[in-house]
Amino acid sequence: MKETPELIRDSSLGRELTEKEAMTLAGLMSAHILKDGEFLIKEGTQDNALHVILEGRLEVTKLVGGDDEMSLAILKTGDMAGELGFVDGQKHTVGLRALSGARVVSLSRTDFESIVNNEPTLVYKVMRAIVRSTHRIVHRMNHEFIELNNYVFKQHGRY
Repeated sequence: MKETPELIRDSSLGRELTEKEAMTLAGLMSAHILKDGEFLIKEGTQDNALHVILEGRLEVTKLVGGDDEMSLAILKTGDMAGELGFVDGQKHTVGLRALSGARVVSLSRTDFESIVNNEPTLVYKVMRAIVRSTHRIVHRMNHEFIELNNYVFKQHGRY
C-alpha cells in the first residue's frame, strides 16, 4: 500500500509537488476514514479545510427541499474537495458523503498558512492546483449548462 505522501503526489493536489514538498504537506494533514454513507462535509457547515480523497468515492449532494437531496457529482480517488471553503472561509453549499467507505486527508487553512513564509513555492503549487480544480468544475458546469439549454430549447438538432 502506498504511503500518504505518495498518494498526495498521485492526486490532483500533488501532481507538481516534489517528494519533499509532499512529505511537508502530509505532515500538516489529518487523516479521516469514512464509512459508507458518512458525511465528510454537511451542507451549510464551515470547516476551512482542503480535502484530498486518497481512496474511495464521495458523492456531492445538494439539499433541494425538505429532506430531499440531489446527487450532483461523484468524486473519486485523487480528487480534491472543499477548495472554495478553504480559500474563502464561507459555509459549504453542498455536502460530501462517502460511497462504500473512503480515506481522506484534510489540510486546515490555519496549518497551511503556517508555511507561507518558509515554503512559498509549495504554497504557490497548492494554490495552482486549487485554481486548476476550480477551473475544471466551472468548465464541466458550463458544458452541462449548454447541454441542458440545448435539450430544453431543442437546439442544434441533437434532441
